[in-house]
Amino acid sequence: MKKCNKLKLFIGIFAILLVMCTTCIYADVGGINRYDSDSSSGSSSYGISVSGGGSFWFLIVLAIVFVVILYIYGKSKGKINNIKDITNINKMKNVYSEFMSSTDGLNLVDNTKSVSEEIRATDEAFSEENFLSWVKDVFLKIQAAWSKREWKIIRPFESNELFEQHSAQLQEFIDNNKINIVERVAVNSANLVSHRFDGDKEILEVHLAAVMRDYVVDATTNNVIEGDKDKDWHMKYKLVFARKNGVKTELGTSNKSTTNCVNCGAPVQITSAGQCEYCGSIVTTGEHDWVLTSIEGLK
Repeated sequence: MKKCNKLKLFIGIFAILLVMCTTCIYADVGGINRYDSDSSSGSSSYGISVSGGGSFWFLIVLAIVFVVILYIYGKSKGKINNIKDITNINKMKNVYSEFMSSTDGLNLVDNTKSVSEEIRATDEAFSEENFLSWVKDVFLKIQAAWSKREWKIIRPFESNELFEQHSAQLQEFIDNNKINIVERVAVNSANLVSHRFDGDKEILEVHLAAVMRDYVVDATTNNVIEGDKDKDWHMKYKLVFARKNGVKTELGTSNKSTTNCVNCGAPVQITSAGQCEYCGSIVTTGEHDWVLTSIEGLK
């Protein structure tokens, strides 16, 4: 290979690394602080850090393999005609985005059958279909409430700690006169991953794949100031749910995306303490049903 071609190959590898660094991200609700890598929320852009010679060469080998995969994929789709095309950053970014979209959801763990059977050993009424349908609905409610900046409506579905964390993150947007718009949200898949008991809690992990539009606008002018309102984000999440050990599925009441108190049945207006205004019952701690305790992005 001529020196010129070697140089182009190196540039191409570097371009792919750049694409990988700028498109692989972590997020929780929508793209919380996706555009701010210095955020205190812990949901920052995902970059590749290199320390030591071994890590460097491993990264180079990984990049070469990835370039080859994209080259073969792009050639099969007619997007790339020859090796010179790997030096075209825009073309490679398009091939990369299409490649990632075509494999969306394939790397999500799916232990739904075994996990549901394990749960039914102590909770005969548990239905993986009903539970996962509820998970998808809660996820959509979370995204909608985030965009509307009306977080109190999520109170029944999150643990106290997670609700306060998300409330604080949302308040940052409000204080900065920004609105994080999350729209056109579609859940592609949701799978049960693991189930365990931890002290007095029963823990259930779910992996979920979704696609959405996610950008930030100025609350006064409604102008887009961060992100791209026409860009689709293909996201993968790990959601962790918990309920009190010993709580069982109640047919007709469990896994319902309602805001009725499970204790007295009254329409719930949630207080800041997560209590029903009518009977004082705590409705957000997993005492009666599953609540979301953690949500984080997956690579």
